[in-house]
Amino acid sequence: MTERIGFLARLREDVAAAKLRDPAARSGLEIAVLYPGLHAIWAHRLWHALWTRDLRFVARAGSQLTRWLTGIEIHPGATIGRRFFIDHGMGVVIGETAEVGDDVMLYHGVTLGGRQREGGKRHPTVEDGVAVGAGAKILGPITIGAGSVVGANAVVTKDAPADSVLVGVPAKPRARRAGEDTRSLLTAPEYVI
Repeated sequence: MTERIGFLARLREDVAAAKLRDPAARSGLEIAVLYPGLHAIWAHRLWHALWTRDLRFVARAGSQLTRWLTGIEIHPGATIGRRFFIDHGMGVVIGETAEVGDDVMLYHGVTLGGRQREGGKRHPTVEDGVAVGAGAKILGPITIGAGSVVGANAVVTKDAPADSVLVGVPAKPRARRAGEDTRSLLTAPEYVI
């Protein structure tokens, strides 16, 4: 079970996570006021709470307002862990049955989407510590294992084990090599399509 922390502690934790992951971040105030990725996740927490209390129309309406304000669409039914960070969030889409673990980072244009119209689990599970590069698409009820890195513009349609590097269309996983840094993997030219 996830440790419960207070509202203000959670906000501080989110700001600290953004500062850790974004080298351009200058101050906590700047992050709290100017980062749409944080605004989107903060709003999502409210809409998700309403969704789980069966106030679904209000939750959907609120999520659409957040989408309009931030350019980030997170369905209120999605489950998102702690210290989640969306960098340059424009165009991010997270579907209703998506599950996102702790310490996950997404760049702009990422889709955690579905591939079928049937009910039930339709969207991906992204485990703890995963980083997803700009424009990547993770589609269907698949699992991306903890500590994995998805390269920019990759299209992932199959499960990936923990500590994978996923690149290409369709993406093919390979094991991370010892000492490979997540940030360098996301910016290396060989991992961008």
